[in-house]
Amino acid sequence: MKVGAVIVAAGRGLRAGGGTPKQWRPLNGATSAHYALQAFADHPGISKLVLVIHQDDLKTDFWPRTPAADIVVGGATRSASVLAGLMHVQGSVDCVLIHDAARPCVTPQIIDGVLAALDDTRAAAPALPVVDALWTGAEGRVTGTASREGLYRAQTPQGFHLSDIIEAHQKFPDGAADDVEIARAAGLEVVITPGHEDNLKITTPADFERAEAILRARHGH
Repeated sequence: MKVGAVIVAAGRGLRAGGGTPKQWRPLNGATSAHYALQAFADHPGISKLVLVIHQDDLKTDFWPRTPAADIVVGGATRSASVLAGLMHVQGSVDCVLIHDAARPCVTPQIIDGVLAALDDTRAAAPALPVVDALWTGAEGRVTGTASREGLYRAQTPQGFHLSDIIEAHQKFPDGAADDVEIARAAGLEVVITPGHEDNLKITTPADFERAEAILRARHGH
């Protein structure tokens, strides 16, 4: 089974501050996108690596030149960007892992779990069960509680047999939160594999500090 990895880095992601999309901001001597790419470049189960970037970033020095990856220009939405990456690997791999460039701390074990699941199923993705109490609220006040039973925090990479996820994206192109939602809309059953607390998605300025600490503990600097 040949597996490709599509790293999605076409978003503008400015909520994290800094005035530059979060995947290109400095992080432990490199960028979030670099560390995300490197995790898949180093994994022996990945045979093809694709980085999907925004058209405006194509002629900049934002995106990492190493590790080597095929560069694909994304679309107006995340779904369109993912589909561009999927079409690029069509014919060269059997399965694909789709990963957010804003998740720089993904581990080999998380990737292993998704790959192992794809031996027996058509779609798989890592997640963590929700363990905190859940409230509803309005105007700064608690208005009620909600059950956490059966709730999970989704992570990436999300893995699929390539033909299935291409067909799903072509049928349900926009508006989904992630690729699992698109897959399920197309009728695919998705297996949950183990996630990890370190596999955070950088969203706010504080997330950079946490990711920096995780990466420094792993790689030094």
